[in-house]
Amino acid sequence: MRYTRRAFLTTASAAAIGTRLAASSVQGANDRVRVGVIGTGGRARGLMNQLKNLSGVEITAVCDVYEPRLLQAAEIAAPAAARAVDYRRLLDNPDIDAVLIGSPDHWHRTMTIDAVSAGKDVYVEKPISHTIEEGAEMVRAVEASTRVVQTGTQQRSWDHWKLGKEIVDSGRLGQVTFVHSYWYQQAGTGNFQPVDLARLDWNAWLGSAPDQPFDPRRFYQWRHFWDFGGGQLTDLMTHWIDVVHWYLDVEAPLAAVTTGANYRIPAWDAPDTVSATIEFPKDFMAAHLGSYVSRVDDGGLEFRGTLATLKIDRSRLAV
Repeated sequence: MRYTRRAFLTTASAAAIGTRLAASSVQGANDRVRVGVIGTGGRARGLMNQLKNLSGVEITAVCDVYEPRLLQAAEIAAPAAARAVDYRRLLDNPDIDAVLIGSPDHWHRTMTIDAVSAGKDVYVEKPISHTIEEGAEMVRAVEASTRVVQTGTQQRSWDHWKLGKEIVDSGRLGQVTFVHSYWYQQAGTGNFQPVDLARLDWNAWLGSAPDQPFDPRRFYQWRHFWDFGGGQLTDLMTHWIDVVHWYLDVEAPLAAVTTGANYRIPAWDAPDTVSATIEFPKDFMAAHLGSYVSRVDDGGLEFRGTLATLKIDRSRLAV
């Protein structure tokens, strides 16, 4: 079966979120899972449009520090959905069972820990944390709670990715010694939509990040600035390295070397072109190539074994 990216969002992301939340939350009087959404940018609103069509799920609250996005999200949510600028108002509401966190990465740790402490289940967009240390702290907090937390590496919920795992486990590839992953996109270099600063709480958006004046590039392309994100390795490679860990049953690499440069977008902190080589236990290595200067081929992986090679992406699987 061939999947488009739009079909991926529909069948993998929303279904995975709804299934996990429905399975893990205490149902309300009408057997509904009542969800609050924190950080209602384009990604979160896309998920909301799918969630609202799932049986047993109701989006009852939305939160964002930028009023235009908050109002856009309110139009998608339930008609009587509460609105808030401070996400803690959602966590204080005992009628909310779970939250979807779509904030920039530098907020993931605080919002997730606060949410499980408030008794909410959580779907948090990838990467789960801004730093490795934050991730470890989040794991400890979740394990100490009774909450379910899922992060947005949605391939694990998609049928042909699960089939790929079965193929690798079957031994049909032989000994896998090399994995090639890649992701190519074309990023804009300017021409951002105007931001109404009177309707944005910039200090709240910054949160734990260093104080700095408003910059539309940082607001719209925050993934590529170290204060807020981790560049393409945590934005895109995180999906594929998760598949490597999943398919080949490893938890951490032995060593990693990365080279990157800003050949096209020097205003970014993070490189627009990267190459990473990662050595793993079980006698194999992975290499990742990424660029924001061309979208040809998009993204995918190749698992190269002694008997066969598995190629897989968001549209197809081939051996």
